[in-house]
Amino acid sequence: MRKQFFTILLLAMSVSLFSQDNEQFLHDFELKLGGEYRYFFEEGQFEGQVRNFPSISITPKYSLEWNKGYEQLNFTGFFRLDRDSNRTHWDIRELYYTKAKGNWELNVGLKKIFWGVTESNHLVDIVNQTDQVETFDGEQKLGQGMVQFSLITDRIGTFDFIYLPHHRKRVFPGQKGRLRFANIIDGDAIDFENDNGQWYPGLALRWSHYFGIVDLGISQYFGNGREPLFLFQEDGPPAIFYPEIYQSGIDIQLTHNAFLWKLESIYRYAVDQEFWAITGGLEYTFSNIDGNGLDIGLLSEYTYDSRNELALTGLQNDLFVGSRIAFNGINDGSILIGTIVDLEHGSNIISLETSRRFGELITVEMEARIFNSIDPSEIILSNFGNDSFMRLSISTYLF
Repeated sequence: MRKQFFTILLLAMSVSLFSQDNEQFLHDFELKLGGEYRYFFEEGQFEGQVRNFPSISITPKYSLEWNKGYEQLNFTGFFRLDRDSNRTHWDIRELYYTKAKGNWELNVGLKKIFWGVTESNHLVDIVNQTDQVETFDGEQKLGQGMVQFSLITDRIGTFDFIYLPHHRKRVFPGQKGRLRFANIIDGDAIDFENDNGQWYPGLALRWSHYFGIVDLGISQYFGNGREPLFLFQEDGPPAIFYPEIYQSGIDIQLTHNAFLWKLESIYRYAVDQEFWAITGGLEYTFSNIDGNGLDIGLLSEYTYDSRNELALTGLQNDLFVGSRIAFNGINDGSILIGTIVDLEHGSNIISLETSRRFGELITVEMEARIFNSIDPSEIILSNFGNDSFMRLSISTYLF
């Protein structure tokens, strides 16, 4: 019943499309087609894993604007066909109605919201579920149903009130997939601590403001956790479920000349797990080197997570150092290279991401992850010791 109610609510708010007299409607449609190839350098650690993963993806986008831009309807879809059956999936990333008036804005529907400032770990980013099979670093998110009301003021900042009626489960790699655990995790079978399950509503609140060179955000979340909780037992497989959580977060960015100082920290409480985590560091950028538009940024961040080896990100006492290179030319080329080093066990992950446009319609991206000297005591990362890989993707816009 609640599913139907949420759908009716979205359609009801969109009905104003047909109640405007002599209104000018502006619409835009684009279709992105991508081809991807992932190659893993070593044989899989677990039975059934393979090394080569060709795939294709389709990303349609549509937007409709009316009422002088104060009302919009936005849609972004996504579909991937992959050798790993669990990575073959589709998702409505966004399908939401926006109404803006004065100093407030209302969004209703499926939407993506990003919170945070740090590069290596996004602690406060709690609203959307991670698309676990799409990327290793958790940058891709699933669309989340919500009602979001934002109040924007110059003097006291921006207030976001977000009602989340439904929780989306995380999908994990299948039998052939890489970057998985020894036991195949059936994401659909993971239960919830709360009896209402996926329909236990969540509430997210955030206040953000700037004070001179400081940008500050304070957030609060109540509801089902986005990360499943693994309770490891001496005998048998771990118990896995989505806990009911309360999370408080803060994110700060200080801009001073060529320096960006960044910090994110959270405290999360659940009946079976209570912890806090912090990620902080800086970025320094050498801008427009030799007057040719080349920017080189140097990054360094430290992460501490009181869960220790139970942190699902694998980051519990780790240092990230890297460099971001932006060519800022007609082809918008960029390179991000870095390494994450575990300061306790010596494990490290080397990463490389680069992209470049060719003409107006074609983009080429390359990514590499090297898992080096992974310590067996790392409960999460020890499963990925053989999963160093390279990914090459080519995408083009057909419309």
